[in-house]
Amino acid sequence: MLPILYRDEHLIAIHKPAGLLVHRSMIDRHETRFAVQLLRDQIGRRVYPAHRLDKGTSGVLLFAFEPAVVAHLGAAFEQRAVGKQYVAIVRGHPPAAGLIDHALSRQADEPGANDAQAPAQAALTRYRTLATTELPHRVDRYPSSRYALVELIPESGRRHQLRRHLKHIAHPIIGDATYGKGRHNRLFHTLFGCQRLLLACTALHLTHPLSGQALALCTPPDVDFMRVVDALGWTAALRRGLSGVIES
Repeated sequence: MLPILYRDEHLIAIHKPAGLLVHRSMIDRHETRFAVQLLRDQIGRRVYPAHRLDKGTSGVLLFAFEPAVVAHLGAAFEQRAVGKQYVAIVRGHPPAAGLIDHALSRQADEPGANDAQAPAQAALTRYRTLATTELPHRVDRYPSSRYALVELIPESGRRHQLRRHLKHIAHPIIGDATYGKGRHNRLFHTLFGCQRLLLACTALHLTHPLSGQALALCTPPDVDFMRVVDALGWTAALRRGLSGVIES
């Protein structure tokens, strides 16, 4: 069963687990389970996704029951009227806070991706470092390895934006097989049994498209993410940093 975070006559939000596609994709054509299908079967009603999360990303995923409502939500996302909050575990120790302003080219399955003249798209991500640690394990050329827990606020919605932006500043997300570092991913697998991308959407803040009500759709990271956070001694830091998202 998919955990339901919010439901009314127009909208429904769930906590999507890591490893689940939102809908069918040619990129992963052999996959047979999708959030759209599972939620439809669970509640016995057709649903339409308002946005997307990568397969490896867990957290808040919003749907509408009618295409017209999806259109309203899509416009809100496009106009950056929806606040999005994520947490991630990354390699290294980033600065205490910062803004990543780095344009991103279109991905292979996006419109215009094959247009050689298409410019890169502007992309902005704000981040804040919530906690750091240093583990006594040699991975690169140093005798120990550094990691951090960060809060991420994307101010644009480009494909794989957070993963690509963290790679751009040399702090890739742990568990990212495409933009990350395999040696660090393997260390987390060995130490913590972690086989997932350590990126989670913890909150969406938006105005209800019909009632005008302010909605805060929040969830803590799921159990496998929190297992790593607990092992690294970051539980209190996460609670402080995401007050209102994780209940004390």
